[in-house]
Amino acid sequence: MKRTAQSKTPADADARKAIKPVICYPVDTLPVPNMTIYAAVRESMKLTDEVIVPPRDARVFRVSAGNFFRIISIDGPQVGDLNLWAEDDLSERFYSGKTRALHGTHLSTGDQMWSSFPHMRPMATITYDTLDWYGFDEDGGGVHDVIGTRCDPYTNRLLSGQDYHHCCHSNLTRALAAETGLTLQQAEAHVHDVLNVFMCTGFTYDTHQYFMKASPVRPGDFIEFFAEIDLLGGLSTCPGGDCSAEHSSNTAACYPLKVEVYRPEPKALEGWCPPKPSTYSGNHGV
Repeated sequence: MKRTAQSKTPADADARKAIKPVICYPVDTLPVPNMTIYAAVRESMKLTDEVIVPPRDARVFRVSAGNFFRIISIDGPQVGDLNLWAEDDLSERFYSGKTRALHGTHLSTGDQMWSSFPHMRPMATITYDTLDWYGFDEDGGGVHDVIGTRCDPYTNRLLSGQDYHHCCHSNLTRALAAETGLTLQQAEAHVHDVLNVFMCTGFTYDTHQYFMKASPVRPGDFIEFFAEIDLLGGLSTCPGGDCSAEHSSNTAACYPLKVEVYRPEPKALEGWCPPKPSTYSGNHGV
């Protein structure tokens, strides 16, 4: 809830509010991914691996640089929470906040998922999205957001007083620990803010609160990514199913999601190489 203002409205309030906004991060100089090359490469790719993520659970998968992966709806409308890490260094991970600042609140074809400091490079590029037709609806809702963090047991306890162990945060923690051999405590430190795949979200017009509504995803829909670097991916099926009512639930209808990994023909990406980390010196002016 937004509290009632306690301060007196100044005489020049309208003039202050009328000042036009300025984009914080103009992207005119941002390197643009070559979508033509990606589209051509997609024609020759072959399925090499697939992972089924059960309802209210998570799985970790690996994708080599230069390969593609898809997240696919298979049995019913289901939202997923995606984490990405550099395969050889878990400290380099998806930076949802900076991705949001560069590309906006919701991602689709041509947008890139950027990594954390000091690396600051694209980890993956979205190359296809069967839900790109959705755009933004009359409520301001869009699909595949980088607004929300992930459902977690800490916020759930704060708001409900109950412990719930199938939040996406917990699912991802268990999956990463199982894949890497880290303890749960060690793995939890690497779980981070997500790309909410297939989730339909926005901000309310009156209170500007984060909202969710029933996802438009249907079996057969998918979002596809090109791995710019060697990746370790983590995907959780949200316990809220399509998130039409709540996102930490044992009663919502939940369905599995499938991850497919594809490898292009060996010569299809001839001349391509993974992006290098940021060239900033790191001395912070010292």
